[in-house]
Amino acid sequence: MGNPWLTIIGIGEDGLAGLSDASRKALDEAEAVFGGERHLALAGITDRGRTWTVPFDADIVLGCRGRPTVVLASGDPFWHGAGGSLVEKLQAGEWVARSAPSTFALVAARLGWRLENTVCLGLHAAPFERLVPHLSRGARIVCLVRDGKAAADLARWLTERGWGASAVWTLCALGGPRESVTQHRADSYAGNSGDSLVTLALEARGGQGLARSSGLLDALFVHDGQLTKRPVRARALSALSPRPRERLWDIGAGSGSISVEWALCGGTAIAVEARGERAANIRSNAASFGLTHRITVIEGEAPGILLELAAPDAVFIGGGLDADMFDAIWSRIAQGTRLVAHAVTLETEALLSGLQQRHGGELMRFEIALAEPLGRYRAWKAARPIVQWSVIR
Repeated sequence: MGNPWLTIIGIGEDGLAGLSDASRKALDEAEAVFGGERHLALAGITDRGRTWTVPFDADIVLGCRGRPTVVLASGDPFWHGAGGSLVEKLQAGEWVARSAPSTFALVAARLGWRLENTVCLGLHAAPFERLVPHLSRGARIVCLVRDGKAAADLARWLTERGWGASAVWTLCALGGPRESVTQHRADSYAGNSGDSLVTLALEARGGQGLARSSGLLDALFVHDGQLTKRPVRARALSALSPRPRERLWDIGAGSGSISVEWALCGGTAIAVEARGERAANIRSNAASFGLTHRITVIEGEAPGILLELAAPDAVFIGGGLDADMFDAIWSRIAQGTRLVAHAVTLETEALLSGLQQRHGGELMRFEIALAEPLGRYRAWKAARPIVQWSVIR
């Protein structure tokens, strides 16, 4: 590994007593020690201490490059900690990490939970909606929050969304002399809003959560009528074949429902929409599903705007495709990219038919009818037929 100048140390509430000899040696030899005020106090660092800026800026550490330096972080610095942000800017051999048990590990040890079956989230600076994809009956979730007030706010947020019967534990200052663990129901939570070292664990009860199949209920989305309806969306997503960490271009995104369901599968989406009011709906839907970190909304006209976008793994065109747009997209995407296009007009249907003859892929036409009242009886009401072309570049 060479001679690393930076040591990243995870420190717990037991302070120096919980550190290894190697960690203490690195602290003794460091010219500068970075950390939060609490971390520096736990390690007994005064004159050499440098308190983190807010928001966290990893670049300040680089000014010490080549000189013995320590960064202090809570528990495991690579689990919702500063470690990952720092190492992204360093070369191999410049750093060494000495981790302590993470807060998640300490919570699991106190509650007797299997950590591999527990969702672990950092909600210090993230919206509570990040919980939405994970909430289901019996789900066990551990959330790092800013303070006791945030824990109370989270309990209220759960209650307002039908999860008030959830069992909630607040765990404070784990691993130190001030450690405490208390249990509540979310709808009767009355914690100490002044405590700054709070982790909230919950066992979800009361609601159902999101279905894991494609084709979520249309009522879950804000829209102005421009929405890929549930059965059509399910077919589109099946053809798009979403996978974790893949990127989607959702062109003419409308309400963003395709982007939302793609992102729920673990990918990221770039939703391109020309109309400002629809772009606002996409942002609203991304926020309500806790997916603002996975969905980027671009206001602009395709295909021109596409030149500025990172290359996709898949492309969805829900309508409005013409020959010029296709040529621009086809020339921009790489081999192996999946493309799915829908048509409802005869002109676009003819275009897709010709494209399928030239490029292959699967051409499918499907019709959907719903039973609706007709006087004292019921009858089928047919929606416009959809032609779907799916192809791999």
